[in-house]
Amino acid sequence: MSKWTGSWLSGSRSALEPGADSGDGTGQRWRGERLGLPQSGPGSVASSGRRAFAILVDFLLSAGVAGLFTMPELPQNWSLLTWFTITVVAVGFFGFTPGHALFGLRVARLDGAGMVGVPRAILRTVLIFPIVPAVVWDADGRGLHDKAAGTVVIRVR
Repeated sequence: MSKWTGSWLSGSRSALEPGADSGDGTGQRWRGERLGLPQSGPGSVASSGRRAFAILVDFLLSAGVAGLFTMPELPQNWSLLTWFTITVVAVGFFGFTPGHALFGLRVARLDGAGMVGVPRAILRTVLIFPIVPAVVWDADGRGLHDKAAGTVVIRVR
């Protein structure tokens, strides 16, 4: 299986934490090393804490925008549609959501292309919706939604 698509399907070796050695010489020292990303600083894999705060900002922004259109009622499911739209457009065309921008994060394609693109952004966003793919990640810090879309969330500052 390719190093880009390896996951829990690849067996227990792919679940090793950075620095852990499986004995076959394929261990990595930091998250993103096998992706060719630096250990820290700009270009390194974003921490799960930064990513969590970024999506929280996006959720709150979406609820606020949807609330403007549904006042005096609560936005209910309109905030989900707003979040979906903001996320797909922002990631697809710019590579980051407002929450990502606030926390210095960016979604990057592994193949080096400049734009994530709308189809990959839709795939990522649809897979984030059930939450499980976003909280199950590999030793590189990539969630299942990022693995499916061929992306990684990196730090820009």
